[in-house]
Amino acid sequence: MQAYEYKVVPAPRRGEKSREAKTTGDRFALALTGFMNTLGRDGWEYLRADTLPCDERSGLTGTKTTQHTLFVFRRPLGEGAATRSEAEVAAPPRLGPATDAPLGAAPAVKLDKP
Repeated sequence: MQAYEYKVVPAPRRGEKSREAKTTGDRFALALTGFMNTLGRDGWEYLRADTLPCDERSGLTGTKTTQHTLFVFRRPLGEGAATRSEAEVAAPPRLGPATDAPLGAAPAVKLDKP
């Protein structure tokens, strides 16, 4: 089974200025193209875009919910990366008794009276 690492980044909110890009849509597409090509050169594969709610402070005591668009990228983990098998993930670790604790009564606590 292939293991991946993921990267989540906020989507660009503005387009890039360029002589070739005349409209707002063209400038925004240019910004997205540059952004995705930069991550692609580092080995990241575009997976999806999500729009998620986020509660933010508004004033001293208020909150407001805003929507943020996030891009999700992934890339395979390297050959040397340690991956856990499905059996290790499915079975929780077993906990046993502590063996390092000394046996006997706990020490007494002295209380100083003022």
